[in-house]
Amino acid sequence: MGLLCAACASLLAWIWLTFAQGMFWRTDVRLPPRSAPQRWPSVAIVVPARDEAGVLPRSLPSLIAQDYPGEAEVILVDDGSTDGTGELALRLARENPGLPLTLTSPGEPGPGWTGKLWALRHGIALARTAHATEPEYLLLTDADIAHEPDSLRELVAAATGSGLDLVSQMARLRAVSIWERLVVPAFVYFFAQLYPFRRVNRPTGRTAAAAGGCVLLRTEVAVRAGIPDSIRQAVIDDVSLARAVRRSGGRIWLGLAERVDSVRPYPALGDLWRMVSRSAYAQLRHQPLLLAGTVAGLVLVYLVPPAALLAGLATGHAATAWAGGLAWLLMAGTYLPMLRYYRQPAVLAPLLPLTALLYLLMTVDSAVQHYRGRGAAWKGRTYARPSDA
Repeated sequence: MGLLCAACASLLAWIWLTFAQGMFWRTDVRLPPRSAPQRWPSVAIVVPARDEAGVLPRSLPSLIAQDYPGEAEVILVDDGSTDGTGELALRLARENPGLPLTLTSPGEPGPGWTGKLWALRHGIALARTAHATEPEYLLLTDADIAHEPDSLRELVAAATGSGLDLVSQMARLRAVSIWERLVVPAFVYFFAQLYPFRRVNRPTGRTAAAAGGCVLLRTEVAVRAGIPDSIRQAVIDDVSLARAVRRSGGRIWLGLAERVDSVRPYPALGDLWRMVSRSAYAQLRHQPLLLAGTVAGLVLVYLVPPAALLAGLATGHAATAWAGGLAWLLMAGTYLPMLRYYRQPAVLAPLLPLTALLYLLMTVDSAVQHYRGRGAAWKGRTYARPSDA
């Protein structure tokens, strides 16, 4: 009887998620209608980089080669790299003529700052003071993100054409290895479930989110929202940035990318594990009760359906099997569009409970590492919870 009740609760949850959670599972939220502005605004592309020599040859040339009709420049902020990132960036700029590149380094983060936001602060300040007039837009993009030549032009056309202050695209992550194929599409699926893009994009909506790998931000709004100083302690900086912009009255937009890709490889499960666990507990605001609720929710929504189906079939309890099977069917069905977006086979859809179990374990491990003093660790830095910073 207990498993039947859990299966029915899971089925109800999936009916609600499928039809009432902002159609999160659809992958058709792409850049809004675009038209060329009468005058192309100036843009500064700010790239924080820490030990990125492995990916920079595939990403930085794509920024330098942007086919943009207006004034634009690239500012790479070398955040204390020890692998020759800065020297490599200068060499790539010499070998790939295009937009001018400025290399700068801010030194170690100040008290209460995360490394990436400290680098962005330095890069944005330089962009605003390096010339007689400050750039009208800032493109904040990660060092592992490769852009097609028209990426900047399309982003600016979307922002100016639709009156948007922040335009963010979730870059298509690499999904080549077995573990990447199992985990990466689900990562974006889960993110969209938490922050449905259609709700984010409502002018009067309360949901706010962005994808930190690709954010075009109006400079005037960044100043008004106090970016990045107002979010200097944020580990999950993209969501915090979008919330700050929305609080300041800015209009935001978030969608899936078509011509923006992450080139960072995650070939082993351990690589993906570290990517998720470094910030999972921070997403829960380091609250044990939220962690317990998240674990319970993942079990109910993702693990109960296959367990109920198999147990119902084994014991001959038809109602339990039907409830679990229908919930599992809705789960797999809503996952299919994301798999298609990532060009992955449909056979991976029924494996979503396994992936959810991995994310559950990663989240628990994130909390364990936090209480061991190693939470939110990334590239040699460990960040305290904001109240302790």
